[in-house]
Amino acid sequence: MTSRPELRQQYDIIGSFQPALHLPQNWNYENPAPLFRAYMHPPHDVGGQQDVPVHYEEKEEEQWELNTYVTCEVLGWRGVWTAEERRRRADNDLGYTLYLGMPYYGRWIWSAARMLVGKKHISLTELLEKIAEVKARYEKK
Repeated sequence: MTSRPELRQQYDIIGSFQPALHLPQNWNYENPAPLFRAYMHPPHDVGGQQDVPVHYEEKEEEQWELNTYVTCEVLGWRGVWTAEERRRRADNDLGYTLYLGMPYYGRWIWSAARMLVGKKHISLTELLEKIAEVKARYEKK
């Protein structure tokens, strides 16, 4: 089992990879073990890591979560993306800080929007205009 100081060191190293705290890296041929373990740590792989107990709460999905699920499934059925693309974009490409800071379906919709723009199904301008339209619609309620 990893000791508390070793775990703290690993988290500090992982934290230095984040875009907001980015440090220039000297890519040596030999990396010390703690640095190697930090590089090999994807944000969604939390198995075996120490954490505080989490209170499990049974809840119904909100409407936006159901809409997000259906939207992403339809994108898959229409051949716009594969389940692997969705998983990679929502889990691996997001970055540790955003991954832990967004709700589950928030990561899904973020990756869907990023994919639609990246594959040129819509432009970034169209996406931003639609977001502004939806925000305005909900502010009126």
